[in-house]
Amino acid sequence: MAEPYIEEVEYLDVLTKTGKKTGVSKPRGDVHRDGDYHKAVHVWIFAESTQELLLQKRADCKDSWPGLWDISSAGHISAGDSSLITAQRELQEELGVILPKDAFELIFVFLEECVTNNGKFINNEYSDVYLVTTLEPIPREAFTLQDTEVSDVKYISFGEYRSHLAEADPKYVPYDVNKQYGLLFDIITKRYKENNEARSLVLQKQLRRYAPVSLTAELTGLGDADKEALILLVRAAMIMDEIFYLQVWHSNPVLREWLKEHANVSQLDNLKWMYYVINKSPCRSCLDENEAFLTTADSAVKLLPEATKPITGWKGVQYRAAFPMLKPSGANFYPPDMDKMEFKLWSTGLSLDQQKDAMSFFTVIKRHSQVSWDNHIFDSTHLSEGSTYDLYSILYSQEYHSFLARVSDLLHKAGDLVSSPSLKRLLHSKADAFLSNDYYDSDIAWMELDSKLDVTIGPYETYEDSLFGYKATFEAFIGVRDEKATAQLKLFGDNLQVLEQNLPMDDTYKSKDIIAAPIRVVQLLFNAGDVKGPQTIAFNLPNDERIVKDRGTAMVILKNVSEAKFKQILNPIADACIAKEQHELVDFESFFTHTICHECCHGIGPHTITLPDGRKSTVRLELQDLHSALEEAKADIVGLWALNFLIKKHLLPTSLEKSMYVSFLAGCFRSVRFGLEAHGKGQALQFNWLLEKEAFVFHPNETFSVNFDKVEEAVESLSRTILTIQAKGDKEGASLLLQKYCTMTKPLKVALQKLESIHVPVDIAPIFPVAKSLLE
Repeated sequence: MAEPYIEEVEYLDVLTKTGKKTGVSKPRGDVHRDGDYHKAVHVWIFAESTQELLLQKRADCKDSWPGLWDISSAGHISAGDSSLITAQRELQEELGVILPKDAFELIFVFLEECVTNNGKFINNEYSDVYLVTTLEPIPREAFTLQDTEVSDVKYISFGEYRSHLAEADPKYVPYDVNKQYGLLFDIITKRYKENNEARSLVLQKQLRRYAPVSLTAELTGLGDADKEALILLVRAAMIMDEIFYLQVWHSNPVLREWLKEHANVSQLDNLKWMYYVINKSPCRSCLDENEAFLTTADSAVKLLPEATKPITGWKGVQYRAAFPMLKPSGANFYPPDMDKMEFKLWSTGLSLDQQKDAMSFFTVIKRHSQVSWDNHIFDSTHLSEGSTYDLYSILYSQEYHSFLARVSDLLHKAGDLVSSPSLKRLLHSKADAFLSNDYYDSDIAWMELDSKLDVTIGPYETYEDSLFGYKATFEAFIGVRDEKATAQLKLFGDNLQVLEQNLPMDDTYKSKDIIAAPIRVVQLLFNAGDVKGPQTIAFNLPNDERIVKDRGTAMVILKNVSEAKFKQILNPIADACIAKEQHELVDFESFFTHTICHECCHGIGPHTITLPDGRKSTVRLELQDLHSALEEAKADIVGLWALNFLIKKHLLPTSLEKSMYVSFLAGCFRSVRFGLEAHGKGQALQFNWLLEKEAFVFHPNETFSVNFDKVEEAVESLSRTILTIQAKGDKEGASLLLQKYCTMTKPLKVALQKLESIHVPVDIAPIFPVAKSLLE
């Protein structure tokens, strides 16, 4: 006797009214009966050439809006499923269209609250709205319609469709185009109606903010073998670029190649490419709050013949590789539809070792379902043993193996050539680390580097991961050491323990085993990877708290970059914004000395901490996405405090006593112009605090000066506040501090508008003639 058919009940995750998961799931019918908030997806297919949207006609058997024209494809997100996989699956099931994740652009989230069927169907639904952009309409006969869901499809001009909705045409499922759903039509209109000449003018203006500067270094101290190795190192550094493009967003490498290939098509295409080269992504840098300067309409065209059933004479779906309108907070380190709650639920169920992997600098988080969908083989057996979660972590050495194997080979070859034993050790250990994913030994080797040729290469900074601040981006800095300047800076490394013991915070938080930080002054001849937009003038590495605790950190100061920025940017800023009587106090020595002290101060203060409940942790883990901004502010303001301390101990000249504060004031405007990213947020916090404490004075003539009677106390009070928040791992305190002071106050806006009006460059765009000649 045949088994009776039992229809499978679909469960939905119940959300709060604000759209957060509650941890409860219920049958779909109960959710709509009770009016529970839940999630769904809307997928729109848009044809560029005809400016038409694809609509589906809902099947007559549907429990809501039967027989009406509606979204191209839509459906609920079942309990435990992800948004993007649901969008892909609904498109396949309802229309027979199979597309990869890079075809789907999340354009907004729509909240619908309505009651139909005489109060029996309550729909409180958050929908992720996706746009799929194709070049041409998909032929009607290429679709395979799911008859229980869809009875027909048609293309319609997006303007005509908007009119039908605005007039409440009864043949169409209603959406209020005068409210949130109007965004769909606004986005398409703006995207395709924008004036090319106006876009070109905007890009030209943005490009002018970067002053092209040639950065050179003398190679006279290098032998022939070292110069040969240098060529290999530059080639290895260029591969850091390739990895970084992928870390930014999964379709970013394809976009880059498309823009490069089309750069000579028109003036606008050339400007797009030039600005992309500076930003390394479709988003402007932190100068513009990471706002996109390109849209999916500018992106690469990809052909997918197998997306639908074959049609004679039609080559298949041609679609634009999508990227988000807003810079994704998790970059390409996490699934694009993963939120903090999902990560937390997953990671808390892992073993301690697995948790360390999840939060490691050197892993990527992926979905079993997405990988399996891409291979068309998803089933629950792909989940990790003992896991019911879709997420899993994968080592950088696996995720980027094709790139890292090439880098490893180049570094081993360069290591065989170089004359310096410490550089030889660094290159071979780093080559091994790229393949083993264990960077500890190579980071120690980097700290102990004592070579004319200075090399930094690998995954280090975590600014790109603004979701948690866990994941490191790849970068490279190749330079020649300035031996004379390096020797002059030994003072700072030798006094770190003294500075730590005198920090303005409770003694219980102070470390008694700070290690002197090596400082290297370098003339940069090439950089790559995560060096987009505003250029760094120094860095303090590594970020691995194990090494910071055991061995401290090392600093690299890029002197030719500092000199270029002072000449091109800080001098003009001082002319415009600093009161006349203090203008002469802005000098390169003060600017450069504070830069050094900033990097030193990353190595002191709280790193590994003990929480109130006795647990051991780190500041980075406790403050998460707030860590970078607060750490940059700490290094800056404690750097000022440290300079003052060293002057009072007669270890630095008294000539810095006033100039360091005025040069710092001018530098505030330089950094805040980068936008409110980590460094900019940190700088805005300091400026607004010091202004509030009357240490900085804003004059009626719109210039600024330092009040020397109040600045020392104000610097110390802010240093104490930040250090204490870090020592306690107090994320709430960090959030309140940043919310209050990380704002564009009127004095800041006045200064920035003045600098904009006189066309002071915001930063430099480095050109590397030495590296170019070596490669040629």
